[in-house]
Amino acid sequence: MSIDAYAVQLGEVLEIRAGFPFRGAIEEAPDGGTLVVQMKDVDPLAGVAWESAMRAQLRGRKVPSWLQAGDLLLAARGARFYSAPVSPPPEPAVCGPHLLHLRLKVPDRALAAFVAWQLNQPPAQRRLHAAAEGSSQLSVRVGELAKLVLALPPLHQQARILALADAAARERQLLTRMLTLREVQLAALAQDIDQNAGLSGR
Repeated sequence: MSIDAYAVQLGEVLEIRAGFPFRGAIEEAPDGGTLVVQMKDVDPLAGVAWESAMRAQLRGRKVPSWLQAGDLLLAARGARFYSAPVSPPPEPAVCGPHLLHLRLKVPDRALAAFVAWQLNQPPAQRRLHAAAEGSSQLSVRVGELAKLVLALPPLHQQARILALADAAARERQLLTRMLTLREVQLAALAQDIDQNAGLSGR
C-alpha cells in the first residue's frame, strides 16, 4: 500500500498539556467528584479503563484540564511512551501528572485515534526515546513532544489504516482465544492418557 503523507510537528496539530499537578501521592476519596486517570488505567489497545480510575477530590487553584472524548493520553515516563484515545468520560475526569493530555487543534487534518496509533509505532517510539531525558527513568517534556515530527496521510487514508489496525486487533484476540482453547484441549488429553494408564492421582 502506497501512502502519501507530509511531515508535521505535534505542536502544530495538538494542544499538549501536563496532567493535573497533584502535590504528593494522589489520595483516593470515595465521595470525590473527579475521576483521575493514571498510567495503570491506560492501554494502547483497549484505551482508558474508566472502571479502574481512582476517585479523588481536586485541591488547589489550578483550573483542571478536563478530559473529553477525542482527546489523547500519552504515558510520558518509563520504558515505553504509549498513547491511547480517550472514550467519553462517565464523570468529570483529569489525568495524573505522569500522563500528558493531548487535544487536536485541527480535526480536519488528523484523526485522534490515528495519532495515538502512530505514536505507538516503532518510528515514533524511536523519536520519542531520542527526545527523552533522565538517568534513572526516562521522561518526555511537553516542549520536546511539541517538536516531535509525525507523518500525516490524508484523512481517508488515516481511516483506512485504523480499519486495518482494528482488524489486526480482532485477529489477535481470536488467535489468543484459539490458543487458550487448544491448551485446555491438550491438558484434558494429557489427563485422559494418565487415567487410561492408571496413573491418575500418582
